[in-house]
Amino acid sequence: METAELLKKVRLIEIKTKGLSNQIFSGEYHSAFKGRGMAFSEVREYIPGDEIRTIDWNVTARFDQPYVKVFEEERELTMMLLVDVSASEAFGTRQKLKRELITEICAVLAFSAIQNNDKVGVIFFSDQVEKFIPPKKGRSHILRIIRELLDFKPDHSQTNIAEALGYFNQVIKKRSITFLISDFQDQNFEKAMRIAARKHDLVGIKVYDQAEMKLPDVGFVPLKDPETGVEQWIDTSSKQVRLHYESKALERDDVLKNMFKKSGIDFTSIRTDRPYTQPLMHLFQRREARK
Repeated sequence: METAELLKKVRLIEIKTKGLSNQIFSGEYHSAFKGRGMAFSEVREYIPGDEIRTIDWNVTARFDQPYVKVFEEERELTMMLLVDVSASEAFGTRQKLKRELITEICAVLAFSAIQNNDKVGVIFFSDQVEKFIPPKKGRSHILRIIRELLDFKPDHSQTNIAEALGYFNQVIKKRSITFLISDFQDQNFEKAMRIAARKHDLVGIKVYDQAEMKLPDVGFVPLKDPETGVEQWIDTSSKQVRLHYESKALERDDVLKNMFKKSGIDFTSIRTDRPYTQPLMHLFQRREARK
């Protein structure tokens, strides 16, 4: 992508996603993802109704009247975005490619994080870790992440989520809010996911295209797996073929949802042709309701 075109796209995404973050997600993000605990802030005079245990006895003795300690939430956190950049993310039949949707979701989450003074880092993965951007604060850092999301070209085409989670656990020692964003066209990553979730606040976001769940009736068409290169012709005019395809897709989706549920990890799905605001808001609100 030419530099001028890339910068224009970065700017357009910044305008759209930063606006959404400021207007909608920043407060929800703050409520849904709490800080590490409470830290001492200041002392003030005692007001009837204050808890006795918060009285600062040293200050009280010095001024001969009761003072209490005031605590504030230790807000600063680290957000990590684990982003699937395998070949299947370049698919889309409606408004957006999956990769374009992922870029916008990452931008919204990142701007919400920096509004709360949190650091943001990224791991791009296919069937290997493709790139690691260490956590930092600031607008320029978020714009760099968006540029990479728009223009990054992976070396490999397949997906290995367990590999990405293993690397993540090695390089990020401090507990973080972690969004695993993928179409989850992979298997055998449940154990790695549970290990990561014990140390970090892990959240799964599935991005998918409607054509991956339901075939249109358009006659004989070639279907090619972008990750393996395997191609086969399918008769989409056959109702039986379409029902079988949909049944298998729903079965895979149920297995994935149950895996996250059993692991106690928050999860949501977002379609390429629908707004992502509502699923993200519901995700944040579900978390806040549990607090």
